[in-house]
Amino acid sequence: MRLVIARCSVDYDGRLTAHLPLATRLLLVKADGSVLVHSDGGSYKPLNWMAPPCAMAEAEPDEVQVAAGVTAVWHVRHAKSDDRLTVAIHQILHDTEHELGVDPGLVKDGVEAHLQHLLAEQITLLGEGYSLVRREHMTAIGPVDILARDASGSSVAVEIKRRGDIDGVEQLTRYLELMNRDPHLAPVGGVFAAQEIKPQARTLAEDRGIRCVVLDYDALKGIDDADARLF
Repeated sequence: MRLVIARCSVDYDGRLTAHLPLATRLLLVKADGSVLVHSDGGSYKPLNWMAPPCAMAEAEPDEVQVAAGVTAVWHVRHAKSDDRLTVAIHQILHDTEHELGVDPGLVKDGVEAHLQHLLAEQITLLGEGYSLVRREHMTAIGPVDILARDASGSSVAVEIKRRGDIDGVEQLTRYLELMNRDPHLAPVGGVFAAQEIKPQARTLAEDRGIRCVVLDYDALKGIDDADARLF
């Protein structure tokens, strides 16, 4: 990756035209060919960029550009379209290159699959006497996250979300309607479990006889004891 801090102006021509007037900016030239223009604000999003496949060529400025103080011009062209990014550099304050190597990728923690696995191992968190039948119980319209039995032996379908909204309640409702047609399972109760449940989702679930359970991911992992907290 090449990191350049420079006083520059930037012009983009393609599906639209855009102009960034002269200012000090960070220019990233990545190994995949992409070029990104960042300011010292606006969080992670670049002011402008050219995504791969593209190619960059550095050229000498013409007489008009030299008169305006331009010392170098970057021409970035997309390989599959007419999109062009032109960076007119007036002064380079920093220019380094670094070999980053192959990135292993983002490893997410606390996704729904993790919640499902942990809750299946600790199914009695849903209530005393609960037992696990299976994870990913298949129905004609998709898999229910967990099929369990309560203390009385009745079937319970559990739908797990990180953030529980109305769509999740509707999804569980469809599973319950289908599963309650199966005489080997009926009657089937429903549990909507999530780390956070929106008020509208809770109201809809309770109106349909679905129990809501808020999951504490840290407690499920055993790294946070909710009962030992002072507050």
